[in-house]
Amino acid sequence: MNDGEVPAQQREVQRLLGRCLLRLQQYERLMKAVVAHSEISGPAHALEHTRGARIDDASTKTLGALMGQLFGSVVVTEGDDTTADAKANEPEDVIHFAMRVQLSLSAGDYVQTQSDLRELVLLRNNLVHHFIDQHDLWSTGGCLAARDALIAAYERIDKHYEQLRGWARHMDQVKRLSAEFLQSDAFHDLVVNGIFPDGSVNWPAAGIVRALHEAANELTVDGWTPVAAAGQWITERYPEQQPNKYGCASWRQVVHESRLFELCYRDVDGRRAACYRARAA
Repeated sequence: MNDGEVPAQQREVQRLLGRCLLRLQQYERLMKAVVAHSEISGPAHALEHTRGARIDDASTKTLGALMGQLFGSVVVTEGDDTTADAKANEPEDVIHFAMRVQLSLSAGDYVQTQSDLRELVLLRNNLVHHFIDQHDLWSTGGCLAARDALIAAYERIDKHYEQLRGWARHMDQVKRLSAEFLQSDAFHDLVVNGIFPDGSVNWPAAGIVRALHEAANELTVDGWTPVAAAGQWITERYPEQQPNKYGCASWRQVVHESRLFELCYRDVDGRRAACYRARAA
């Protein structure tokens, strides 16, 4: 080739450089989505606003800043529990929701991945800011060297893009499964009734315990409430709140198993009847 062919080689360099930059933009766009949607927390009524704010915040971040946010928040080492601070400063009188999706790596893989992505940021900065200084684009030899460098760069960028896309697919799968659980009867039982998926009961959060407290407020006599009367009162108003739902054979067993009430036998209308009252805090 002679110097007359330099313009054609320059156009090929331009094409390859454009291809790299487009792939980098795809990578940055996906990285912003991963960071923005990896976590959400706040009062239930403000979640949509919170989500929008995270998207807006990520949209202004540079690739380097996104990498810094990615590690330690989205990508963590095995055994690292970063969810403990999610409950800090939560208001106690407002329903609060928090969800975080994370990718857990071994310590070695974490360090290696972090190093690889730092090199990607450096590669991106060189392509955007210094490529024309690093290659002689006014000679055939320089153009050929630049072409080879761009082909190698695209392979590296594309490898990272496919890796990130794999992470994003896993995140989407987790969120899909979470959404299915949030709409399930099991989630309703967990939140409303305090019944865990394995059948165990968080009695202080149980719907039937709340119903027993309500019944006591209505039916108490001298500080005690007949268990049978409370059960009938609850059945009329909350028919879904029944002892068998909580693995109990009777209302008296519910009162006993919850450990939240005192139970004794008293004279009620001339008959000996089981009665209950809330235990002192």
